[in-house]
Amino acid sequence: MLPWIQLASAAIPGENGELRLKQRGNEFSIMLGSNELMNSRLSGSEEALATLSREKIKGHARPNILIGGLGMGFTLRAALSVLPEDAAIIVAELVPAVVQWARGPMSKVFQGCLDDPRVAIHEGDVGDLVRRSKARFDAILLDVDNGPDGLTRRSNDRLYDFAGLRTARDALRPGGVLAVWSSGPDASFTRRLRDCGFAVEEVNTRANGKRGGARHVIWLAVK
Repeated sequence: MLPWIQLASAAIPGENGELRLKQRGNEFSIMLGSNELMNSRLSGSEEALATLSREKIKGHARPNILIGGLGMGFTLRAALSVLPEDAAIIVAELVPAVVQWARGPMSKVFQGCLDDPRVAIHEGDVGDLVRRSKARFDAILLDVDNGPDGLTRRSNDRLYDFAGLRTARDALRPGGVLAVWSSGPDASFTRRLRDCGFAVEEVNTRANGKRGGARHVIWLAVK
């Protein structure tokens, strides 16, 4: 078996942690300590985050989408495949190096999706962007951590508390959807979403789509 080779590392702004990009043959992995945050072989649940959200806003003209977390581009590519030509997508990525990796060593994984004219990259905290937006987005897709419990960055918890969820609701247009990816269920988060006035659907999905893999959860919260 081929060994893993570390290609690069990057500090997480505002935290002590460090992301590490590793490669083994054609496979890539992004690690935080001993935790694998994402792997280029496992894309099913990240793709579902985009396609399920699109179903919720099918009737919206000229949809404006915010994706929190670039990752390996799986959510972005899936969104581009189902959204119309007049859609606009902002991808907020906190760690600038992740964008550099997308255009560099992982360019084959990204398949040129960052060059799509519908896409704009915002290098910064997605939470800050949400707080500056009022009734701007048809969908906000959050895959910035391991789910409602912050792993990579403690301040990510602010996205998922009552204040953060109300802010996200304010940033959505009527009928808009807040979609949140998680590595596992969280009953208290479901209750928080409902208490903030969302109509909530909790969807179980798999890391590798129909081929199986780890079980993940996506919340679809409609304003």
